[in-house]
Amino acid sequence: MSKILIIDDERSIRNTLKDILSYENYQVSVAENGMEAIKMVGANEFDVILCDIKMPEMDGLEVLEKLQEIAFDVPVIMISGHGNIDTAVEAIKKGAFDFIEKPLDLNRILITIKNALDKAVLLTETKVLKRKVSKKYDMIGESKAIKELNDMIEKVAPTDARILITGPNGTGKELVAHRIHEKSNRVKQPFVEVNCAAIPSELIESELFGHEKGSFTSAHKQRKGKFELSDGGTLFLDEIGDMSLSAQAKVLRALQESKITRVGGDKEIKVNVRVIAATNKNLAEEIVLGKFREDLYHRLSVILIKVPALNERLEDIPLLAHHFIDIICSEMGLPPKSIAEDAIAELLKLDYTGNIREFRNIIERLIILGDKEITQQDIKLYAGANRD
Repeated sequence: MSKILIIDDERSIRNTLKDILSYENYQVSVAENGMEAIKMVGANEFDVILCDIKMPEMDGLEVLEKLQEIAFDVPVIMISGHGNIDTAVEAIKKGAFDFIEKPLDLNRILITIKNALDKAVLLTETKVLKRKVSKKYDMIGESKAIKELNDMIEKVAPTDARILITGPNGTGKELVAHRIHEKSNRVKQPFVEVNCAAIPSELIESELFGHEKGSFTSAHKQRKGKFELSDGGTLFLDEIGDMSLSAQAKVLRALQESKITRVGGDKEIKVNVRVIAATNKNLAEEIVLGKFREDLYHRLSVILIKVPALNERLEDIPLLAHHFIDIICSEMGLPPKSIAEDAIAELLKLDYTGNIREFRNIIERLIILGDKEITQQDIKLYAGANRD
């Protein structure tokens, strides 16, 4: 049953609204002034608040401001018999969900409350999803290597410095990039990812910078590139060591001038993008071989972050095992499974050339093929099979 608070200094309006909304199966509380209402909101949870504007001592707009501080996610519907356009606009600017004039229309009140409740549900669902996404990118581990990595992320995330993430395949470079974006001032803006190794060299420039209609055979319409799509946010260039030299030159220009030009066009487009790049290659060697531009390397590597291999942080294996067991069982809709201590000890003996990706695959295999408890024998039977 949804809880509604009515704030109005007129007893007749309070009681009428309470009777109507109670009949509609809402749980209704009333307050005759702003101070009483603020105390009630501080001590109770409400789903929707209806607040009169014209009240003695503290008017409705002042109450609205206080409510935004203590219950900012609760929709507040302002009501008034002395309202005008300016008052309504001010109320909405201050965070009100809607503004309704007196005499109150019953249907309007009920529809507005329903819409406010729908919005509250969406906000709650969004928060849950954000928590799930945030948890997805948690850095699991208590080893010295992971603590140092987390410390580095905390330091560099709030800045706009460009970052180059290095490390072997499967270590979680993408996860680090997401984590940096999550903790940055650009978190509300797009995070756009480009896998440079997965895009043919002849298409990478169009993918990054977009193209104009007719610029090549299959360009049937204008298309924005990843730089434009990530404007204001973060562009993650994964496997940048596989990018063609031609595309590297254009990326360098974009970083130097904060401008891009679409393929087949001549118009310069300003972009405000934070670039995070990642590679599993040794770019110093690639530079010597003439496969990577040294000037681009220096533009990208304002901050260098090396993600440790799993073999360098074996003490994190127990935590990672329990973490992946919980996640995979939840994803598969299975009851939680346990893992024996001697099974953990057996996991510590393996050589993880595929790093975290390989380790997750092993845990998934053990969950599917093992029993309620993953045993040492399960590790010996299944952990070495079909390893990446």
